[in-house]
Amino acid sequence: MHEVIDRAFAAALYGDGDEGLDTGASLLAANPAADAELRRRGEEYLRRAWERGWQPADVVRLVRRDLAETHVRLTAALVLAETSRYPHLPPRWSTQLADLADLVPGAEKTPQDRFSYATIHLQLYRLLLRLPPLEPVGPPPGETLPAPTEGEPRALTRIRALLAKAEATGFPEEAEALTAKAQELMARHSLDEALLAARTHAKDVPAACRIGVDAPYETAKAILLDSVADANRCRAVWNEAYGFSTVVGFEPDLESVELLYTSLLVQGTAAMTKAEAAQRAAGRRRTKTFRQSFLMAYAHRIGGRLAAAGEHAVAEAADEGTPEATLLPVLAARDVAVTDRAEQMFPETTSTRVRGVTDGDGWSAGAAAADRANVTPGSRRLP
Repeated sequence: MHEVIDRAFAAALYGDGDEGLDTGASLLAANPAADAELRRRGEEYLRRAWERGWQPADVVRLVRRDLAETHVRLTAALVLAETSRYPHLPPRWSTQLADLADLVPGAEKTPQDRFSYATIHLQLYRLLLRLPPLEPVGPPPGETLPAPTEGEPRALTRIRALLAKAEATGFPEEAEALTAKAQELMARHSLDEALLAARTHAKDVPAACRIGVDAPYETAKAILLDSVADANRCRAVWNEAYGFSTVVGFEPDLESVELLYTSLLVQGTAAMTKAEAAQRAAGRRRTKTFRQSFLMAYAHRIGGRLAAAGEHAVAEAADEGTPEATLLPVLAARDVAVTDRAEQMFPETTSTRVRGVTDGDGWSAGAAAADRANVTPGSRRLP
């Protein structure tokens, strides 16, 4: 069976056209006994992807963008099978794998003839084979890791609950208050962790994670994520080609960035949908340009709100007895460490000129939505 697999792969995986795919699929369709080896080869391609810096969520995101849902379900099944062999998995992989588990029951539901079955595998494997190396954001699976801390800090549990309520409420004022409180807790949690590390001389170093930045309107979403990262003392580098940003920072701050970005995107999308409906009711139809301009304004305005929230948290800590002469050097040292780590990971980055803001109504509505998503407790609104 290995000879059949090798011949099929030689025909299908190293060309761009459909002719080779058809040849390879025909060979596999005629040999059902090759199915087990076909799946094993898929798991091997995933192992190579992990070694090149990819993580499960990265692979699935790319498959969903470039192929079909049947390929996504196959990918989920292969990832779960491959990762089950490791005694230890890197941080964040458990959450990624849990998200994939819901896809697996549907992996075998779509009726397929043998030729279609083989074609789907070969199309997926051709994509996996061509994945380039990425900057690692954690160890590959299988390495011995420190024992995980039981549970999570109480502050993060409260933050999750507040943001969930903010996303669920239909009242902008309530969402504003809940998000403001969540950002306040995030900032204080970060300050507490920084001071604790300084007092205990902990050998804490910046880490990194990847956060998906999906189409449509990915430029605006990347700007929003950059604003959230910057306000939480992290650095974000957008990889437009593969649909994610790599965020570099200390672990408590990375958690905050993931939580707040996701919540603000949910809140911003809901506000955009509501504003767009009002535009349509008034007889206007510029849906795409309205949405693009709305999200760009929302991302731009949120940046100012989050920066003010960070300043508020530092001032509050000083009022409560932590001298700025102690706090500011600690924060400055962590900022330098994050910048150094980001520059080591990405020695060559480019800035992109933002275009596409052409709808004045969309910009005004997005800025207003960002104001309603006020994250600066006790501060006045921007004019």
